[in-house]
Amino acid sequence: MSSEPYGTILAGNEKDIRLAYDKWAEQPVDQEMMTEGSLAQQQDLETTLGKSVSVIGPGTFLGRAQRTLKFEPTTLKGWWLDRVDLSDSLPIHMSVRNVWTVVRNIVLHSGSPHNYMRMVEHIIALKVGMGLDNVIIRVDSGDPPLFDRSSMDLVEAVEEAEIVTQPEPAVYVTVKEPVTVGGPNGSFLTFLPAEDKSRKLIVDCAIDFHSAIGKQRIRFTVNRETFRHGALARTNTTLLMMIYCKTIGKIFADVRNLGYTTKNILVAGPKRYFNESYLVREGKSLEAVWHRAALDLLAAVALIDRGRFTGRIISYKAGHTLDVQMIRELYRHNLLKEISP
Repeated sequence: MSSEPYGTILAGNEKDIRLAYDKWAEQPVDQEMMTEGSLAQQQDLETTLGKSVSVIGPGTFLGRAQRTLKFEPTTLKGWWLDRVDLSDSLPIHMSVRNVWTVVRNIVLHSGSPHNYMRMVEHIIALKVGMGLDNVIIRVDSGDPPLFDRSSMDLVEAVEEAEIVTQPEPAVYVTVKEPVTVGGPNGSFLTFLPAEDKSRKLIVDCAIDFHSAIGKQRIRFTVNRETFRHGALARTNTTLLMMIYCKTIGKIFADVRNLGYTTKNILVAGPKRYFNESYLVREGKSLEAVWHRAALDLLAAVALIDRGRFTGRIISYKAGHTLDVQMIRELYRHNLLKEISP
């Protein structure tokens, strides 16, 4: 076990990680929400929904089409995505084992190459953020809806259905030791063990963009209250990418029908935002870092199918690729352990 604060390096260059750690430590925290939150998320029993609930919105990759997500209670363990438009396919179990690709977004897949779901991160993050262990989601295509309020519509749907307990005891897991994966451009991700068998998950997330987004850092305890706060944060893109999507990108099939608008995406130019930014604190928008932490990072944590993850996570300039790589490394090196009650 390494004596360095970043612990054992599972991937990446130690010199680069050490330099990145110094930069992360020097970056001030813009917002801290170390709240206790709902005690329900620290309960001893697994959870599911009290009833079924549906959410409808325009498609992410086919904006003119309406897409439906139907959340249903289940006795199955974990989260499942059921493509009802594919009658010969089985539901996709939400697990790191079923990640197909992480290019731009997380795509889950199982069995037939047609049985996939794109951009699942904004959906599956609710597993960790809301403390919802077991659910099956009926979907009518591999293209999920994209909402003007990011994942808030999904949060409100879960709240409407209510989260209820099940007879089975909840399982909590943490890492056996501090571990880090390093990536390009000084990015890194560190997972630290839970202290004194704590059932809390604490996230310290920092980003650094060469745009209006700039440097942002937040620190929070994951619970329903803090997740609800971050669920409003939209995906961000550059002004150039937005112009590309609306002009030359129309030539290409994977861009032509994108449902991006100036309402459902945060557009950042070199010096300013080109639409209204959310989650402003003391005159500074923290929407980008809240999206990164609450909807992208927690989605990767949700791919841990062995139980509820506890401990502390430090994320610096990381993204989907590094997130999923970390979860794979935890499984590859058998680094997860259960926490006794």
